[in-house]
Amino acid sequence: MQAIEITVNGVRREAEVEPRTLLVDFIRVDLGLTGTKVGCETSQCGACTVSLDGKAVKSCTVLAVQADGGSVTTIEGLAGRDDLHPLQEAFWENHGLQCGFCTPGMIMSAAELIEAGELSDGEIRHGLEGNLCRCTGYENIVRAVRHAAAAGR
Repeated sequence: MQAIEITVNGVRREAEVEPRTLLVDFIRVDLGLTGTKVGCETSQCGACTVSLDGKAVKSCTVLAVQADGGSVTTIEGLAGRDDLHPLQEAFWENHGLQCGFCTPGMIMSAAELIEAGELSDGEIRHGLEGNLCRCTGYENIVRAVRHAAAAGR
């Protein structure tokens, strides 16, 4: 077992974990934050995307011990207690989700993407290519990201 200290959604967490524990498992199992999904477990689908020290990462490919001393934001920590984050609101308003399984990872990837500034549809598509959705066909997802980016300016 190895001691780790990670700030998750603004709360400092200390834990003892097996060195092989994946960050996604630490988040879901140890912390009970199930918004981060386990999809393919091979970094192909992006359902497990979280922000680690301000960068979108696929938490199924990061060990919890690698995040030691870092700051993680999950979908649960993206917005305030009573409000939706502008991206969550944009996905809702633009019908950017259907089953919702990919949505947390898609939103976490899009949050980092929006920080880059003004984006074309092609840049949004390229920026989200590591996140797979089986339901929507991506048109409404791109529309939602564009909407949230415009609202943030």
